[in-house]
Amino acid sequence: MTHRSHPNGRAAFLDTLSHEARAAFAQLGTRRHYAVGDVLIREGDLAQELVVLQDGLVKVTRRLEGGRVALVDIKIAGDIVGEIAAMDLGPRSATVTACGEVAATVIRRDELEPFLCANPEAWKALSRMLCGRLRRSDRRRLEFGEYPVVVRLARVLVELAASYGQSERNSLRIDVNLTQSEFAALTGCRTHTVHKALARLRNEDIISTGSRRIYVRDLPRLQKAARLSVPAA
Repeated sequence: MTHRSHPNGRAAFLDTLSHEARAAFAQLGTRRHYAVGDVLIREGDLAQELVVLQDGLVKVTRRLEGGRVALVDIKIAGDIVGEIAAMDLGPRSATVTACGEVAATVIRRDELEPFLCANPEAWKALSRMLCGRLRRSDRRRLEFGEYPVVVRLARVLVELAASYGQSERNSLRIDVNLTQSEFAALTGCRTHTVHKALARLRNEDIISTGSRRIYVRDLPRLQKAARLSVPAA
């Protein structure tokens, strides 16, 4: 099975493995199915399982002070979640929730460790994925201070369009049901600020919105608004 890749060459984890390693990896774990809103992983739990997304997409959130919740990432088919707790015995650092119908494989720590020891290719792929996540996190922290909100929002929309965009009537429908507060979390600003940034992109006919969906009407102009020559990673 070939999975959709993230923008700018950031492949889903399974697509970084050779056919042989992927076939061996597929023998591990238990297949499970989740409905929209189901929690795959709950922040603070002590479960030590790796979850491999086979189909669908999920959102990763963390609790903040005052009872607020921050959206920190979105994962697609072929990605993995829960790898840190599966490897270091600590509690879950985030909650993972299904954004639609999701099929996943849950791999216990006592299965994962022997597999990684016997398959250095998979171990290296996992290490590269973790390093890439740190680089993206560092890049976003820098962007929060360097770019205005409309640029940060445009970059998020370019990422989402590249990974989840579906063609519809001369537009790209971003097939992820996110609230404005979740867009604010992804761009590091307040909800009313991201509301103004969305309105600006709408007024410039770069995007349109409806039913908690965003439609990219002009991808080249959105990339220009994001100050990108290529989609962001």
